[in-house]
Amino acid sequence: MTQSPAVRTTGRSGPVRIGERAARTLVAELARINDAKAALLVGVNPDSVVLAAAVEALLPGDRLTVVPVEPFGAAALREHVTAQGRWVADRVNVVDSLAEAEPAAVVIAGEVFTGTAEATRSGVEGLAKYLTDGAVLSVATVATPGRTEGAAAELARQDALYGVGADLVLRNSPPVRVYRLRFTPASPATADSLAPAYRPSSVPLTRGMHIDSNGVAAAGIALGLAAVARVARPSSKLWLLPALAAGPVAAFFRDPERDVPEDPSAVVASADGKVLSVQRLHDERFGDGEWLRIAVFLSVLDVHVNRAPVAGKVVDYFVADGGFVNAMKPDAEHNVAAYTVLDTARGTVVVAQRTGLIARRIVQRAPIGALLAKGERFGLIRFGSRTDVYLPAEAADPLVGPGDKVVGGATVIARWR
Repeated sequence: MTQSPAVRTTGRSGPVRIGERAARTLVAELARINDAKAALLVGVNPDSVVLAAAVEALLPGDRLTVVPVEPFGAAALREHVTAQGRWVADRVNVVDSLAEAEPAAVVIAGEVFTGTAEATRSGVEGLAKYLTDGAVLSVATVATPGRTEGAAAELARQDALYGVGADLVLRNSPPVRVYRLRFTPASPATADSLAPAYRPSSVPLTRGMHIDSNGVAAAGIALGLAAVARVARPSSKLWLLPALAAGPVAAFFRDPERDVPEDPSAVVASADGKVLSVQRLHDERFGDGEWLRIAVFLSVLDVHVNRAPVAGKVVDYFVADGGFVNAMKPDAEHNVAAYTVLDTARGTVVVAQRTGLIARRIVQRAPIGALLAKGERFGLIRFGSRTDVYLPAEAADPLVGPGDKVVGGATVIARWR
């Protein structure tokens, strides 16, 4: 087998290790597709954690084709697969070379790209030939801040053109960035068969509770300030202020797991909080016709991670300038807001992330072209704020009213007719 140098992991600094967290991120697209599908994994050996993660993600109707990495041959890999038992052996096919592989719904590069920009481009193009329409290529490179050449720069360019998601995996040695590239459009209806994507942007505390990476960074800054204050003024107790603030700051960015309703007619809350209003209105920015808008206020005590209210494809994203009025007041209608527009099987759905009196920072992690499952995390707003969901008024009926408490990703706020 002749392997493209773009995906070799060896270099001056030796092999680039892919840990379990990075491996899980690489196979996230495979793991979230609930329908039977074909997948292709290129460049692994019998001990690869990416291979183990891919096998773990398989469903009964799936088929996984595996291409070994040099110097390991297909025979050793077949022996390893056979040793996993009949269930795995029936679903995993080891081939001698990439030329023997068939097109797949997900293609995964099992090694980190570390070559030149030209070699990386060639490697991506070579793997892209095996993608079916709307399929995703999952690749990784070493996370090198400010890198303007080589594999990191080339994959950043590919991401700008074809990216539908990227994740930085800091808990890897060295840290890596995983890109998901889609070169042909995917149907919005495809999102209906997806489970919420695995995101390494949060740190698990327990099985059901995570802290978003923004909270980890904010808590780290608070502890850093405490350390500096302790060194600068050892006789003062001022260091206790940032030290004690670290816990509440991290707690603000908590990211709990949620049980998303499976009912296809259910529209779920995009955020935790209290319903401010349920209105029918017109908004020419999103097209003709009447909209049903459900506005939810998030206090500083609520979870501020935002979730997709329905399954769909991100077709537009824009930010509207405005003020920073208290999000509970009517004038908050004109606050700074980020609008994520989804194309769905039932029509256009819009989620507005609005700033408030304290909230001044909106995080949106779903690029145009990305597919979102119902209840999937796609961003957050820092501190008190408001999230609005716009639905086609002729296609949905509200199930909540002003004053109702809702839970993001779990509470059904409307139902498709």
